[in-house]
Amino acid sequence: MRQLHLLLLVIILCAAGLGLAIYKVTTLGLPLTTSEKAEVWNVEARISFRAKPETSIKVSLPLLFNPSGYTILDEDFVAANYGLAIEQDDNARTALWAKRRAEGKQLLFYRAILYKDTEKTIDSVKAPIYPPIPEYPENFRPIIQGLLDKARQQSADTVSFAQQVIKQLNAASPAPELKLLLEHIHHSRNLAKGINWILAGARIPTRIIQGLRLEDGKLYSELESWTQVYDGKQWRTLNIKNGKEGLPSNFILWQIGDQKTFSVDGGSEVSLQFSVAKTLRELVDIAESRAALKGSHLMEFSLYSLPVQSQNVYKILLMVPLGAFVVVLMRNLIGIKTFGTFMPVLIALALRETELAWGLLLFCLIVGLGLLLRAYVDRLKLLLIPRLASVLTMVVLLMASISVIMHKLGLEMGLSVALFPMVIMTMTIERMSLTWDEAGPAEAFKQGAGSLLVATIGYLVMNIDALQHLLFVFPELLLVVLAAILLFGRYSGYRLTELWRFRALAKR
Repeated sequence: MRQLHLLLLVIILCAAGLGLAIYKVTTLGLPLTTSEKAEVWNVEARISFRAKPETSIKVSLPLLFNPSGYTILDEDFVAANYGLAIEQDDNARTALWAKRRAEGKQLLFYRAILYKDTEKTIDSVKAPIYPPIPEYPENFRPIIQGLLDKARQQSADTVSFAQQVIKQLNAASPAPELKLLLEHIHHSRNLAKGINWILAGARIPTRIIQGLRLEDGKLYSELESWTQVYDGKQWRTLNIKNGKEGLPSNFILWQIGDQKTFSVDGGSEVSLQFSVAKTLRELVDIAESRAALKGSHLMEFSLYSLPVQSQNVYKILLMVPLGAFVVVLMRNLIGIKTFGTFMPVLIALALRETELAWGLLLFCLIVGLGLLLRAYVDRLKLLLIPRLASVLTMVVLLMASISVIMHKLGLEMGLSVALFPMVIMTMTIERMSLTWDEAGPAEAFKQGAGSLLVATIGYLVMNIDALQHLLFVFPELLLVVLAAILLFGRYSGYRLTELWRFRALAKR
């Protein structure tokens, strides 16, 4: 029953730890390694104009709205002393800047940071209303009817019909009767609107979409227009220049429809320019932004929400259970004896600051001198507590003396001896001295060497950058470490050193 209880507890701990970590990786995008960065796109709209004197100013700019395949990590509006309002409906968002009076040249900026998110796909499936046939001018009516009839003969469905219309309008040598129609389209409306106007003659639902191609360092004077036709089930996107279906992979949808337009009231010499730049950003920062956008509060309660100084402390503390796990393995599975349970872990922590070689040298120096002084104190026949206090005082004096001597010798690394845990050093000297008296110097040196070996292995494990990153970003993985400690905690079989010791018996 106890075994079943332990196994269930281990399974629950592993499931909780690994499950939460997998959720963070797959949903929030937290990185598994320290060096992971992702490309983000900085898109900027720059509006410039000259303010008319004694005239109030109103500026309207359509904004990015739920671009399919991308997540907006951050947005920024820059406009000196302008009031800002955001209007939003089902299909678009619009920024409205206003100011009572202004003089001279005015600059307004809209910036957005985008992250490619393949999981985010937004496709409007709402069935549109079939448009009525427009009242075409009398001189264009037979031309448009002839164009539609020819497209109908050369097509099989709605999409191919629209493609034939687009190809006729963009032909290198259009039919003579179409030249007058094209001049009218380019004079009164742009090509995308003209195509939709003509397709409405066949009662085909259409709409215009606008966006940008994400190319590093590119500047655009306007958004690129595409047309979409509804085939009875979904919207199909067509290039207005050649009729090809589908958007480029680097195309970002800025707005759907052309109801919201850029406008400046109260200004002259108006200019709108879009720029695109690619940068790299830490995946952790991206994960925080994505969690905020998804309404997840998980990152708010992560270690990243702590002050930086506290984060640095926990980056070390989270490694202590891993060092304790090393002690469990070395003692319970390998069979190496150490002075105390946590002394090797604390020495390993101190070695992080002193470096391995210097740390081991200083440790041996203090313990060796401490043993000599402890042997002298033993002759005074003191009680336990006064004896420990005396050894502690001498350890502190030794550490201070070593620091001063090392400093005078120009060996600055010797100053780090102050980082050793003095109480643990005192207890190590006391235990080593007792072991020397009870079991002899060989056993004392054996346990001392075992402690240093375990501390060294713990130091090497706790200094693995990948493990430090994993435990800090996914502290729930300590539940898995706890489960492993519980499993090894029930192991009571032979240690590896015992198998080696009794190898002759095993051969029989």
